[in-house]
Amino acid sequence: MMHSALDERTTAELLPGTWFIAATNFPMWLSGERREPRFTYELLSTDPLVLGDEVTYLTAEGEPKRIVGKDTWKHDEFVWRGKGLLKPFASHWHIAGAADDGTVLVIRFAQSLATPAGIDIVVREGTTHPELRKAVARDTDAFGLSPEEFASLTWIAKP
Repeated sequence: MMHSALDERTTAELLPGTWFIAATNFPMWLSGERREPRFTYELLSTDPLVLGDEVTYLTAEGEPKRIVGKDTWKHDEFVWRGKGLLKPFASHWHIAGAADDGTVLVIRFAQSLATPAGIDIVVREGTTHPELRKAVARDTDAFGLSPEEFASLTWIAKP
C-alpha cells in the first residue's frame, strides 16, 4: 500500500539521503548524455523546510558532473533554486506518492524555463525493489500517477 500528499514534517523526515532514478520521462535522463543520476538531499532547516540538493551523474564519456541547488518548501511543494551559474534558474516540484516504507518516491516536476514537466520514480540507495514496476502499475493512483503518465515512463536499470 502506498500513500500520497505528504505533509511538510513527513517530507523532512523522508527525503534526506541519496536516491537513484528507477523510471523517468525526462529527456535529460533519457538522451544518453547523462547516465546514473543520483539525487542527494540534506536537511538544512525545518522551519522553514529547506534542503540542500545535489544531483550527480556521469556524462556519456564517463566524466562525473553535479548540479547543486537548494529546495525551499512553499505551499505544499518545493521551489528549487540553483547555485553558482544556475542561480537564476528555479523549478517547482513535489512528491506525488510514496511507498509506505519510504524507500520509493514519485517526484513530479513542473515545467520550467530549462526543462519540460516530468516525473521521476526514485528509490533510496541501498534498497531493492525487484517487482517495483509491477507494484506501481497495480496502484498508479496511490503513487499519484495516471495510467497515461505511468505508460510515459522509461524504466532505467540500476547501475
